[in-house]
Amino acid sequence: MNTDRIRENLASVQDRIVAAARRAGRDPSTVTLVAVTKKRPVELVRPLLEAGARDLGENYPQELWEKVDALSDSPMPIRWHLIGHLQGNKARRTFPMVRMIHAVDSLKLLQTLDELAAESANPPEVCLQVNTSHEEAKHGWKDASILDDSQAIAACTRIKVVGLMTMAAWGTDAETARPSFVRLRAIRDSLARLTGRPLPHLSMGMSNDFEAAVEEGATLVRVGSALFEGAEP
Repeated sequence: MNTDRIRENLASVQDRIVAAARRAGRDPSTVTLVAVTKKRPVELVRPLLEAGARDLGENYPQELWEKVDALSDSPMPIRWHLIGHLQGNKARRTFPMVRMIHAVDSLKLLQTLDELAAESANPPEVCLQVNTSHEEAKHGWKDASILDDSQAIAACTRIKVVGLMTMAAWGTDAETARPSFVRLRAIRDSLARLTGRPLPHLSMGMSNDFEAAVEEGATLVRVGSALFEGAEP
């Protein structure tokens, strides 16, 4: 295990985020790197924390639960994000562990979380997932159809809906992914007007396209493989 490589990778990704933000005339501090640790052993996650990562993202609730427990002794504060699909029956256990749920992919799930928020003093923030790539296998609202649910979304006043999330199509690179990011930003702007909520966050961009996402307004980028490249045996 090459922990020095993890430190180097993290610094490189952070530098690329800064450069992309500046190209777009943005303040780099408005972009949060969510380090995706799914399927990575705790032994690799600890060096990432020691290198300065604070926001960690997990795709699967069960793995999130295990990592939260395993890293409960970390001297560094961890802000946990669930970035994958959440089934309603796993929501109650997951709810108090995370700062943000990125992939709220249906009105039904949003309403479930809204009910849970009534029981919580500090509910997590959520982003609503939009399938901007039009792939049948993906979860989320069908592109701009989320606007049809705007009033029902606005009625969920106990949960903190703070933005939208998307994933570009499989096999795309930074430039071919860019239209998905532009589309998400436009949908966010329309939904904000319809709901009367600011919706400041856009969760978009992964290891192969996060720079384009930042240039198009991402406030949260979800990067995994670029952080661990060359670090594993």
